[in-house]
Amino acid sequence: MILSGAEIHAKLGTDINITPFDPAKLNPNSYNLSLHNEIMTYEEVVLDMKKVNRCRSLIIPESGLVLEPSRLYLGRTVERTETHNHVPMIEGRSSIGRLGLFVHVTAGFGDVGFAGYWTLEMFAVQPIRIYPGVSICQIFYHQITGQIEEYRSSKYQNNQGIQPSLLYKELNPQAETEERQLTLGLYS
Repeated sequence: MILSGAEIHAKLGTDINITPFDPAKLNPNSYNLSLHNEIMTYEEVVLDMKKVNRCRSLIIPESGLVLEPSRLYLGRTVERTETHNHVPMIEGRSSIGRLGLFVHVTAGFGDVGFAGYWTLEMFAVQPIRIYPGVSICQIFYHQITGQIEEYRSSKYQNNQGIQPSLLYKELNPQAETEERQLTLGLYS
């Protein structure tokens, strides 16, 4: 079952934390999350799952920033959320989807116990101008049954900003060390 907006509000401060919280963003069964002014793009032409992929940060000016099609942009929410005893999920708002902007390629599913900012995998069907602070997606909560083991990953838990893929930590634990050594010219 999905929690109603009233139930989301009732659980604030206990099972659900949304910071900052604005009652005007509460919907009948979700809460609107806003786009932060920083986004990130990969600099690599070919992304490698086993390596650290170089990224570049961009600031979205108040006048907006045009996203190009066929390019992945990583963004994040302004709001930090923390969820206990429920499964958090995000989906793009229908008004955003109708402009051809996907806000998550595949990772809209959260885990019980997740705490942090949501990294958005944004992909535009055609050029689109985005703005900082726009309500870009909505978070909703499922009830969960059975024994709960909360999410405790060292990769993404309690993140402080946009999180590029850290899959290399699973596939190649030495990748980060090798990347640092290459950067310093210590490894060939």
